[in-house]
Amino acid sequence: MNKKLSNKDLKDWKNFLESNEKVQNKDNPEEQIKFKKEATIDLHGFSLDQANSRVEKFIIDCFEKKVLKLNIITGKGLRSKVDKNPYQSKNLGILKYSVPEFIKTNTDLMKIIKKIDDQTDNKNSGFFSVFLKL
Repeated sequence: MNKKLSNKDLKDWKNFLESNEKVQNKDNPEEQIKFKKEATIDLHGFSLDQANSRVEKFIIDCFEKKVLKLNIITGKGLRSKVDKNPYQSKNLGILKYSVPEFIKTNTDLMKIIKKIDDQTDNKNSGFFSVFLKL
């Protein structure tokens, strides 16, 4: 059987080879377990710049350790003082809104992220989850 590969298949294969994505070994259950790790970071008390810097490092470290799910605790922003500053956006000054936006606009981080679930729990939650690619 001599079927030619389509251009799309060739492109998909090339992209796979160039990425850090790994094929899960289904014959070795111990290897599957290590891919089911979860990690959490709590950003309470950090400034916006500190939180963004820590989250970026956290995501990269977890990707290198093959952690699949990251829980990022931002808090609800109930004690934030941004509403007293007329020069600062209320929504973007609160980590709850600004950290997911920082991640979504960081092209390097988005290359290793499968999904950002900022609707985890409900809109009033003080955390969100990030799922990384293998």
